[in-house]
This record gives sequence, C-alpha cells and structure tokens, in this order.
Amino acid sequence: MSKVYIKKGDNVKILAGDSKGKTGKVLEVEVESYRAIVENVNLATKHSKPNAKNPKGGILKQEMPIHISNLMLVDASGKATRVGRTKDAKSNKSVRVSKKSGEVIK
Repeated sequence: MSKVYIKKGDNVKILAGDSKGKTGKVLEVEVESYRAIVENVNLATKHSKPNAKNPKGGILKQEMPIHISNLMLVDASGKATRVGRTKDAKSNKSVRVSKKSGEVIK
C-alpha cells in the first residue's frame, strides 16, 4: 500500500463522485481503509432517535468517507496539485512538495 499524502487540516479538491469539483478541509484521515472525511462534502442523510445531544431527534446530514484516490491536494496558490516527497535540507526529514509550484507544503 502506498503512503497517504493527505493529512488532517489540508484543503482538497474532489475529483470524482456526486461532490466532484468541490473543495473542502479534511476533518479526518482513515489510513487503514485509505479514506478521508472532508467538511461539507459527500453528505448522507441519517435518521436519529431523540437522545441527550439531540433531544428532538430527526434527520441529520453527515459527512461520509471518500477514497483518497478521489482527492487532490490544493496548494497555497489555490490550484489542485500532485504531491511529491523530498528530504528537507535542514532537518533531513521527508517533506511534502507541490509538483506544480515546487513549494513545500506545511
């Protein structure tokens, strides 16, 4: 299995599915299943009974996981880009790099 190039807090663009073309912030990454949950994207309707958190119950919209192959990272310039890895000169650690601009991604 290849390395996950998307992290929590990244801005991503959706490449496939009903939410194609939308952008959003990654809320959670599930590494073992190679999926990510993106804010306000891939919403599903969930019916809930009344409980302490939601006393009335009802119909809720909830984000569902999307396969990472359907996501593309958005760099600082606001364009979707592929991600590469290089060694950082100072700390000698692997860092993510935008293939389009060549900039290091936080």
